[in-house]
Amino acid sequence: MCPTRLARIDSFLQSRYIDTGKLPHAHLVVARGGQVVHRSLLGQARLATADAPALPIAEDSLTRIYSMTKPITSVAFMMLVEEGKVALEDPVHRFIPGWKNLGVYVSGAPGMWMTKPTEAPMRMVDLLRHTAGLTYGFQNRTNVDAAYRSGKVEPFAQKEGLQGFIDALGKVPLEFSPGTAWNYSVATDVLGYLVEVISGQKFEDFLQQRIFGPLGMVDTAFHVSEDKLHRFTECYTIGGDGKLAAAVQGWPTFKTAPAAPSGGGGLVSTMADYLRFCELLRRGGELDGVRLLGPKTLRLMRSNHLPGQKDLNDVSVSMFAESIYAGVGFGLGFAMTTDVAKTGLAGSLGEYWWGGMASTAFWIDPVEDLSVVFFTQLIPSSLYPIRRELRTLVNAAIVDSKA
Repeated sequence: MCPTRLARIDSFLQSRYIDTGKLPHAHLVVARGGQVVHRSLLGQARLATADAPALPIAEDSLTRIYSMTKPITSVAFMMLVEEGKVALEDPVHRFIPGWKNLGVYVSGAPGMWMTKPTEAPMRMVDLLRHTAGLTYGFQNRTNVDAAYRSGKVEPFAQKEGLQGFIDALGKVPLEFSPGTAWNYSVATDVLGYLVEVISGQKFEDFLQQRIFGPLGMVDTAFHVSEDKLHRFTECYTIGGDGKLAAAVQGWPTFKTAPAAPSGGGGLVSTMADYLRFCELLRRGGELDGVRLLGPKTLRLMRSNHLPGQKDLNDVSVSMFAESIYAGVGFGLGFAMTTDVAKTGLAGSLGEYWWGGMASTAFWIDPVEDLSVVFFTQLIPSSLYPIRRELRTLVNAAIVDSKA
């Protein structure tokens, strides 16, 4: 890695995003071959207010990772696949019997749905690759996602636990027949519930005992304990005056244990913790003598599983994703590059990644032995092209490419 080119990253982040007030902070770590080669630590964990001074971002700051929870949940599920307790081709109704006759939306509204039968049953692989026919309420596309909003069909809004979430979801029809299209959705939250049912452990206990504890991810959890609140970053949106404003009303606080832990977006973590998770993936499922998955399982996860091995441009009906679409496929928990030229980014074939609603991101390049994690706290993640810019800057610093 060229140190001069790596130095561009801090200058870019400081002048483009921190000094201009576009982002509250920027925490970036670039590791190659398991060694950290660059770290950016810029800005404030909490901006100054009339009541308190600014709090600088620190290496151990706690961050809402939102949808970067999804790869962790997907790994948890694949651990159960490796144990023979479930298979990718299993119908979801094997473990959620009430979903056996879920239909596809034709017309109507809650209480008056008209549906048609699915062309094929929803399978476990559909949940992992977001082809299950589920959606998110914030998509604002159809009567189905409107029903998600009105019924608060998401774990963050559930007071009756994950079972309450599954029961509520089973009352709404699918947007399309499973396996026929791609739509970013609550599918990974369903996987969290399935991990609980199949393992016989509470979902949060499974993650702690089987992933976080063994990997030494000491700060990753579904809420921030009182003794760690002083390290918790503030999350921001853009206010009416065009400046950063704390995202308070309507957003989860992450300060109390949730009734329904969200496998799709509920975790808080630190840079050190999430980098360890990324390094586990980069190394084929093993880190520091701890093996969670076999290398062949990881290769399966980072293969393109979209119908017909098409890219997201061809099969997505989603209004939103933490990813570009062109030249990008989707595997079992994350997106990956299937055609470098189509992405318009300097990168590697098979590079895989995902991001979170508060503009966080990670990517792993198996060709260049690269793990990169970026933390900030700005909602929505689509406001600035920061992820594309960072991938360009980091990849430009690779001067002994293995490709």
